[in-house]
Amino acid sequence: MTLTTLIESHGESTVLALGGLLLGLVFGFFAQRSRFCLRAAVVEFWHGQFGEKLPVWLLAFSSAVVAVQLLILSGWLDVSGSRQMANTGSMSGALVGGLLFGAGMILTRGCASRLLVLSATGNLRALLSGLIFAVSAQAALGGALAPLRQAISAWWTVDGGGGRDLLIITGVGHVGGLLFGGVWLVAGVYFAVRNQWSPVKWLTAIATGLAVAGAWWFSYSVASSSFEVVNVQGLTFSGPSAEWLMRVLSSPAPHIGFDFGLMPGVFAGSFLGAMVGRDWKLEGFQGGHSMPRYIIGAVLMGFGSMLAGGCAVGAGITGGAIFAITAWTTLLGMWIGAGFTDRLVDRVPPSGN
Repeated sequence: MTLTTLIESHGESTVLALGGLLLGLVFGFFAQRSRFCLRAAVVEFWHGQFGEKLPVWLLAFSSAVVAVQLLILSGWLDVSGSRQMANTGSMSGALVGGLLFGAGMILTRGCASRLLVLSATGNLRALLSGLIFAVSAQAALGGALAPLRQAISAWWTVDGGGGRDLLIITGVGHVGGLLFGGVWLVAGVYFAVRNQWSPVKWLTAIATGLAVAGAWWFSYSVASSSFEVVNVQGLTFSGPSAEWLMRVLSSPAPHIGFDFGLMPGVFAGSFLGAMVGRDWKLEGFQGGHSMPRYIIGAVLMGFGSMLAGGCAVGAGITGGAIFAITAWTTLLGMWIGAGFTDRLVDRVPPSGN
């Protein structure tokens, strides 16, 4: 059965939701098994300890970049109409939001996607932080924090189109983007080999990144096969978290689509991964002294992600794979904000999640 037939039979919304569910399952499972985490990678980098966490992120990131650029060069993907490229962007929002998000993910010991993955493994700290993240994101999107977000975003804006495409700005084109991704892939391979990874570890890290590329390809395929307007999008967790919050709290609920299936898909995939690896364990706060840290971090991440236009996956990998200038600015801000906060708050490498 072709995608067009599925759309004609069930409608765009249902097909998008099912695709989000399946891709979420894949991402959640492999992200859980690989221990994919930008926070852990940043900590290793800033401490100069290139262990197992940094190559996981490098392989996932570079796999997404290479796969996305290959899809574009093959004519199977066009991201020019995506919001990261077509809409007016905010460089000030990207930088400030990235700094805040980076600080927040150190305080909560995980980015937005990592919190969702950890929640499915029984981590109640991550569950609470994820709920506060969603509330903060919704407040920044259309609530009490929206005026502050809009004010910061207005400081420095950039027009959509070529003005947001780093490959056009630099003149290297998609072949240059492919080669750039290849360089980081080699770096990831080097550190993985140095750490004597097993074949399973390689597979899980690379598959995490390919799930990001798969989301771009799937949404574009649906948009190309539909008579209705369908947004071309990739994986992200800030918008879907806020959407699911409103779905639970308000009526009528938002229309279903890709994001509707993504969140439960990632949760289910992570739970399955935890069961396969026997990692499921109920964990909570050991005393109340650490709760303020997690609460403040979740608020910073929620506001920062909406200000930046994406989370560590949504901007850092999904937007980075298509070379949106705002996404790369956000990613840079995350690395700087996280590194500074880690040095200020933790001083020593955390024990991990």
